[in-house]
Amino acid sequence: MIINNKTPVGEVRPSQLLWTYGPGALIDLPSLSVVTLGIDRWEKDRCQPIQEARLLAAVRKVLGSQVESLRMPPFQKSELADVWSAEANIGVPVRPFPRWMRCVKCGLLSPFDAALFDIKENRFRPERTRFVHKGCRGSKGDQPAKDADAVPARFLLACRDGHLDDFPWHYFVHGGSSSCKGTLRFFESGASLQTENLWVKCDACGASRSMAHAFGKAGKENLPACRGRHPHLDHFDNECGEEARAVLLGATNSWFPITLSALAIPQAKNPLSQLIQDGWEFFEELESEAEVSLTVKTLKKTGALPGIDKFQPSAVWNAIEARLSGAGQAVVGEADIKGPEWDVLTEPNPPTDYPHFMSRKIGTPPGFSDRISRVLLLERLREVNALLGFTRVEAPEESGDTGARPQMAALSRNKPDWIPANQVHGEGIFIQFDETALMNWELLDDVKKIDLMLRGGHRGWRNSRRLDPNTGYPGIRYAMLHTLSHLLIRELALECGYNAASIRERIYADTTNKQQQAGILIYTAAADSDGTLGGLVDLGKPENLGRLLAQALSRSKICSSDPLCSEHDPQKDRSLHVAACHACSFVAETSCEHGNRYLDRSLLVPTFECVNAAFFRGF
Repeated sequence: MIINNKTPVGEVRPSQLLWTYGPGALIDLPSLSVVTLGIDRWEKDRCQPIQEARLLAAVRKVLGSQVESLRMPPFQKSELADVWSAEANIGVPVRPFPRWMRCVKCGLLSPFDAALFDIKENRFRPERTRFVHKGCRGSKGDQPAKDADAVPARFLLACRDGHLDDFPWHYFVHGGSSSCKGTLRFFESGASLQTENLWVKCDACGASRSMAHAFGKAGKENLPACRGRHPHLDHFDNECGEEARAVLLGATNSWFPITLSALAIPQAKNPLSQLIQDGWEFFEELESEAEVSLTVKTLKKTGALPGIDKFQPSAVWNAIEARLSGAGQAVVGEADIKGPEWDVLTEPNPPTDYPHFMSRKIGTPPGFSDRISRVLLLERLREVNALLGFTRVEAPEESGDTGARPQMAALSRNKPDWIPANQVHGEGIFIQFDETALMNWELLDDVKKIDLMLRGGHRGWRNSRRLDPNTGYPGIRYAMLHTLSHLLIRELALECGYNAASIRERIYADTTNKQQQAGILIYTAAADSDGTLGGLVDLGKPENLGRLLAQALSRSKICSSDPLCSEHDPQKDRSLHVAACHACSFVAETSCEHGNRYLDRSLLVPTFECVNAAFFRGF
């Protein structure tokens, strides 16, 4: 991370720039707080492109056809680079935010650009870069002048439209607009750091106010209207009708990413055409077979396109000409990401040699053959994730219906021609369920009752967020498959040896098309080699998977929070889960594709409240 194109202030992993610290997010460093600037400020040439045509088409549907590519965030290839070299300045641009700083000794509260604070750079330990109050004389002004550390003021304003602003300290302490421009000081009273013990005071007029008046009902009366500020874009919107709310620096509700993801699957008719499609950036400007020969030799040395060296240059040139003419090229759909994945996963003879997607068919687990029709071990897969935008204050609904999403803050001032993305390699287990068994289960009266209950909670949840209550409901089939996926993730994490947060899910439950979907894919999604060691695939073998399924279902029959968990009614509190909680069904937010929503273990096994809606009744 770089301030003013010259001062490194710390490091984050490239994947964190999608999930935690993307454009518009605050990064709380030990002595500094910064906001990641918009992608129009990033060095595009240092952002390596990622090829995934299906995901790019889906991104274009949301952000516009001007998006040309998906690109990885910039990163330093070597940690041993000279701190004064050009490579040491490779990074993502950031800016100190909030602007207001507080001296830890005298409590002085002022913007850092008011010339009362200086920045001290530390090239060899960038994370120690900090602001200091030069010549501080202590809280009573009777100490010798000495530099004192200054830390960010830990209060800000945010609204549901994605705006973020400095806390209005002068407005707040004076009870509104005032001509007094006196020096402000922040101090604590009492043993604890609760908001009622935190005070701000004006030295000139003596006005003071507790920070407890900035939150709740009092905050609505004591805070000004939202100014529509986007600090990562240096831009103010013309108007904002949302209520500005006080938030703490480092609060998890200050930035929620909106992402899309897709698995790399074969789309062309033969292996060579697929390789040409995957590495089209290397071939699109070639004009002769001789140039193709040189390119293939280079790719063989660098390993940038594994498998291309198996084909003769003449065959590669013919495949390039066929792609240019449009022959043999798969048509990429704009909206449906999971549909083509489902088609590949359910093929009678799925791919076994595609570099990014290697699979192996095995038998179904013993005792589950009447409910599970197919198990596929994915020994290699690649997932590509793209960042579309973000929200603040409230998390967005993770929905395939992009039109149903709430207000999304932009990543750049103008329409972007590229967006940040990352790719991870891993392994997985795909389970396909018997369609006849599912249809019979959906006809049960108790299942229909739970469906109505969950629909009621869905409508209430969306009404409270000013969204169309009649859209976005994934269906009772999705809720059952989603819950089973969570139970399996929790069980697999105990045995496979992987970090639980590195295991993810994809639910296939679309019933709107002619081909009914009913399956779950559980896979590793780590950015390093942790997700490719084979531990997850080994647990997908029939004898292991059957044991794990039985254990997961047995554990879910009784929750440590019962009977409260099993008696939960989503219609009463406008929630999106029934019999589910952190003790029995929830997983890490990074693992779940729907934010721990639409879960109910009574759809799988009998619970205290509901006995006859279980899909796995008798296990």
